[in-house]
Amino acid sequence: MAPLRRRSILTAAAAAASVAAIGVPAQQRTRPVVALLSGGRQSDTVHVVEALVAELRALGHVDGQTIELDARYADYSTTQGQRLAAEIAARKPAVIVANGHGIDLAFRLSPPLPVVFIHSGNPVDAGFVDSLPRPGRHATGISLMALDLIAKRMEFLTQLRPRLKRLALLASPEHAGQQRELAASRAGAAAFGLEVLYHEARTPAELAAALPKVAEDRPEAALLFSDALMFGQRESLAAFFLARGIPSASGYSAFPDSGHVMSYGPERKAVWRRAAHYVDRIVKGARPSELPVELPTVFELVINRRSANAMNLVVPNQLVVLADRVID
Repeated sequence: MAPLRRRSILTAAAAAASVAAIGVPAQQRTRPVVALLSGGRQSDTVHVVEALVAELRALGHVDGQTIELDARYADYSTTQGQRLAAEIAARKPAVIVANGHGIDLAFRLSPPLPVVFIHSGNPVDAGFVDSLPRPGRHATGISLMALDLIAKRMEFLTQLRPRLKRLALLASPEHAGQQRELAASRAGAAAFGLEVLYHEARTPAELAAALPKVAEDRPEAALLFSDALMFGQRESLAAFFLARGIPSASGYSAFPDSGHVMSYGPERKAVWRRAAHYVDRIVKGARPSELPVELPTVFELVINRRSANAMNLVVPNQLVVLADRVID
């Protein structure tokens, strides 16, 4: 598959704005390259990347005029990701914006290049930074791990299924911070009197092999950690749980958009807009080591009432009122 370079991620407005600076000969212009390396699919990222591009434009960074954008997608393939990372490194970008497995690939390039990450886990546990307030290395960005939201997702599930007692947890043990999430999940489950049925998988094949055991455990609801494996397999997981009448929830709105019953977590477009501010500062000379890692500040509750109805579940009015978006 050929690498995708600044194709449909750019909105029509961005494309229209990609013109040469008036009155400045091309040979005299130097535009810093702002690269994007995503570990996932372009379709998984297009809307949030558009938010990044729009915010960069608002900050004065216009593709083809003041910067050159170069976006590549690994499609969850390590081999393809390594090739794309090498191609990006050859362009000597001013900064690489990375998410998913793309973070690890960008971080380990030699010589090191500045990296702005949108990380679903804990970047300290992943080894990308020394600490959140003092990254100390060549990477910084935003961590989406919000442990205090886990119990809230459980609360919403108990409102949807008041007699909930058995809760399945699905996660990848390779996700940085997974043990923190698991501990927080067990604590939250204990507070609600829920029995935890924990299942882990590292690859899509392992996840497929684990699902018969999940079904055998007969959970009454499921909570999926917001790691790259669950995100990449969210469509097949939604079909699995829907077929068995098991309401499932996670942290990103892409999950209910794919058929899961609900999500509660960071609003991803807001996060990517914040990432643009890191890019702005680094392009202007700031060092990632000096820019503290941020945590999300904008959250959203999304409910897929269509999926709930298919399971003969009634979404209570209090959830509907709280929801930022309801899918009917």
